[in-house]
Amino acid sequence: GGAAIYLYTRDSQLGRGEPVEDAAQVISRMCDVIMVRTFEQDIIERFASNSRVPVINGLTDEYHPCQILADIYTYIESRGPIRGRTVAWIGDSNNVCNTWLEAAEIFDFKLHVSTPPGYEIEPERRNQNCTAFRDPMAAAKGADLVTTDVWTSMGFESENEERKRDFHDWQVDAEMMKAAGKEALFMHCLPAHRGEEVAAEVIDGPQSVVWDEAENRLHTQKALLEFLVLGKK
Repeated sequence: GGAAIYLYTRDSQLGRGEPVEDAAQVISRMCDVIMVRTFEQDIIERFASNSRVPVINGLTDEYHPCQILADIYTYIESRGPIRGRTVAWIGDSNNVCNTWLEAAEIFDFKLHVSTPPGYEIEPERRNQNCTAFRDPMAAAKGADLVTTDVWTSMGFESENEERKRDFHDWQVDAEMMKAAGKEALFMHCLPAHRGEEVAAEVIDGPQSVVWDEAENRLHTQKALLEFLVLGKK
């Protein structure tokens, strides 16, 4: 057992202008692990550099590693090792996509990425395990896992209508899953917008493992906490 303390910015001295570095020094003397969920990646990196205890990236506008831990565990649980497999990312090159890019290199699987023009992955994030596709159907063809996220991430709400138009052809539907193959899985980090980035028949269909994926956020993060507090066994 353990105790969790939730601090929003306004509940701490950060809300009064305290430097991130100072907050990290103080808070890390009062707990064993810290999870930070914020927008700017720079904030969590500065916090971690000044913390005396492990700092977990709960989400930033650049990365979402806890989500990908759960996703990879879900794939392993359902289909076995992910090494050498093919994952197709369909949609926005957001923080989840960025983390899939890093994971592909670490776990040695192939990542197919298809985004609309103007939303491509940044060149410096690409690696030898990644292949970019203009055509989302081509990206999904033969994939072992097809995954996506909302078209409009937090912080981009003002672009919602424009993004709906731009991403119209990047919906994961039954035809796309058929191109992937009958053994392919579908994942989504949730919450999902049926009829936008994913068709209802896919997310609610037999190839979808989104509910296992959601549950596994709990299990993988418990494992992460155990690893950080007790060490590798």
